[in-house]
Amino acid sequence: MKCLVSLLWFAAALAAQPTPASSPAAAPSVISPEVHPDRTVTFRFYSPGAKEVLLTREWGPPVPMQRDGQNIWSLTTEPLEPDYYGYSFVADGVGLADPKNLETKTELLRLYSMVHVPGPASLPWESGSRPHGAVHHHFYSSPAVGDNRDYFVYTPPGYETLTGQRYPVLYLFHGAGEIAPAWTTQGRANFILDNLIAQGKAKPMIVVMPLGYGAPELAASGGATRDPAVRDRGRKGFREALFNEIIPQVEQNYRVLTDRRSRAIAGLSMGGTQSLYTGLNALDRFAWIGAFSAGLGTQDYAADFPKLDQSANRQIDLLWVACGTEDTLIAGNRQLREWLKSRGVRVTEIETPGIHSWMVFRRSLAAFAPLLFR
Repeated sequence: MKCLVSLLWFAAALAAQPTPASSPAAAPSVISPEVHPDRTVTFRFYSPGAKEVLLTREWGPPVPMQRDGQNIWSLTTEPLEPDYYGYSFVADGVGLADPKNLETKTELLRLYSMVHVPGPASLPWESGSRPHGAVHHHFYSSPAVGDNRDYFVYTPPGYETLTGQRYPVLYLFHGAGEIAPAWTTQGRANFILDNLIAQGKAKPMIVVMPLGYGAPELAASGGATRDPAVRDRGRKGFREALFNEIIPQVEQNYRVLTDRRSRAIAGLSMGGTQSLYTGLNALDRFAWIGAFSAGLGTQDYAADFPKLDQSANRQIDLLWVACGTEDTLIAGNRQLREWLKSRGVRVTEIETPGIHSWMVFRRSLAAFAPLLFR
């Protein structure tokens, strides 16, 4: 009888316990991005609360994604040419990197993801099995700009063992909104140089990639300020940091050749403007000058290059001005080239298909580097 009472009491107590709340449904497994054998790419993003999700693409305008019954938003592209592509998601107006992708494209104010559509080893940005150089990261305090900053240095394969050899130097600049590692992360500059050197297409060289903002206000705005005074201060501050800080440090710490014919200067967008402004006004320092889709600002060329005329041809081994034909900056680049020719300055004019994107910039570097130091 006591056992029966005890069992009844236990059953009643158990029945009186509150029913546990049901657990939320587990989020479904998501793979993103997924590169298919036909070079199409599927992007996926899990968001049960979003009302609209867009895929922003480096290679075109944003496009809407579609939601399935598991609240996975997805989109499959057309076949893409082998390359690296930047993208992000915009969920109800909020930009987000792909949480399922560790490959990132880091910018000053935003974070994007990257997807690799593999191609043959002959493409200059593929890693391949060739000998690889090294990328070194340096930090320093800049009196010229008034902040702490960094720069990267690529040394070619064999630099550590060929200790008696000195190398020419390419100073290579990023664009607005980007930071010092841009040319090695999304630009793949180190792999491009590895491949060109291994194929005998480019001379072994050192590449220096500094932070491109010459004024703290420029960095705060991602280089997008419209204030001409800030732009001018940034341009001059960058040049001073390059001449008085970065170049002396590089020439002290690396085995580099220091004559003007062993120095080249180039950059993309904002960096293209910096390479033109800095290089064309310092022909005693640089003999090789390149601009990739330069963002040319006010286009007051006579004020920017007051001493430039046909006599410069005796000092310039290469002046290379390139831009994508669908780039919004193409008109300004054409205008610059016509102005240079009107002053009697020889210029190599390059136009390739494409918009203002890393797909164009990578190809520009791959075409420019083999021409240097010949």
